[in-house]
Order: sequence, then structure tokens, then C-alpha cells
Amino acid sequence: MFYETAKNDHGLARPPFKSCAVPRVIGWLSTVSADGVDNLAPYSQFTNLTFDPPYVLVSINRGPTGKRKDTCVNIEATGEFVYNIVPYALRNAMNVTAAPFPPEVDEFEKAGLKKAKCELVKPCRVADSPINLECRYVQTIVLPGDSKSGTVDIIIGKVVGVHIADDVILPDGKIDMEKIRPLARMGYSDYTSVEHVFELEPDLQAGGTSEMARYGLEGATGMVP
Repeated sequence: MFYETAKNDHGLARPPFKSCAVPRVIGWLSTVSADGVDNLAPYSQFTNLTFDPPYVLVSINRGPTGKRKDTCVNIEATGEFVYNIVPYALRNAMNVTAAPFPPEVDEFEKAGLKKAKCELVKPCRVADSPINLECRYVQTIVLPGDSKSGTVDIIIGKVVGVHIADDVILPDGKIDMEKIRPLARMGYSDYTSVEHVFELEPDLQAGGTSEMARYGLEGATGMVP
């Protein structure tokens, strides 16, 4: 099949687009408002941008009335946020924080989640999340939509600190993703989690060295290729 996105003439019972680029990392972002209220919400349009230095990006659609999400408002007001990886064990708590609570509600409390202090930024991190990235706000790019909720605030942050739980670090120095089972979004109401990991060594027949390959694949910050 083929359909034009402007016509939306796919003829399917469910819109397919969000199932075409999957799985998508869930950016479980904690922020704090200018008034000091903690906020926690998941966003599936999240990714890292680069590694030397590390930057991340989150794309936050506006509400049905065009109102900006609390996460976006808080980040711009305070200049800080935290990414928390979503392990399979916290899937239900994450789902609670996806509800559209008003700004004065603390989603940590609603979901029964413990808070932990960060080292360099003010927002709390999810204590039981095994990986947390402390981030400082860099800029917002606004993409206008065809509808009010189609308009999106693209926020870029610089990662200034990383927390990794000791019990998910393997003897070879890798992170045990099969133990964490990080959640990712599919389309519709579907999710998946990492249950199997395999390696593919870089093909160096076209040139380059294993060190250069590691620089890009592993994000060996500080190396000069």
C-alpha cells in the first residue's frame, strides 16, 4: 500500500505512521516548576543527538487546545531536567505518570515513586530507575502543526551528569540491558522491552580502525579519530 500523509488516505482502521519508526525510547522526564512542584511525564519522541559532549532531544506535542505541556514550561523556566530510563519493573508507574494531571499535582506521589536528589540539577530523579541523565536546557525549536496538538516543542538539552546503578554494570563494563529491560513505545497502545541483545562487529573492509569504530559506536568521548 501507499498513502499520502497530507491526504491521510491509508484506508486502515488505525493510523499507521507511529508504528513505522519503532521502537522509540521513552523519555521519562522529571522537572520542577518555578513554584517548586515536581513533575514526571513520559515522552516517546526522545533520542540522543550526539556524544562529545552528549546532547539529548525530546519532542513534546501540545495539548488539544494548543496549551504547552508542563514539562516544556518547567524546562524553559528552570533550565534543567532529568531523563530516567523506564525499566520493565516500573511500567505501571510510568503509565500512571502519562495521565494529564494539572500543574499543581506531583506525579511522583501519584505513581508511588521514590525521589532521589541529583548532583548538578534541581529536579529529582526516579530513585528506582537504574539510569538517570541530568540535563541542562539548551534551546527550543517550535514546529507548527496542521492542528493545535500537532504543533510540537522540540527541546534540546546537554547531559551534564549520568547515574548508573552498580547492579546493572557487567564485569566487562557494559550495561546489562537485559536485566533492566528498558521499555520502548511502538504504535497504538503497544510497548516493547529489550529482552535480547546481540553484537555485530564493525566491518572494517572499507577502511578505518577498530578504535575509530569504537569512537562512533560506543561514544568514546574525548577520543580524537
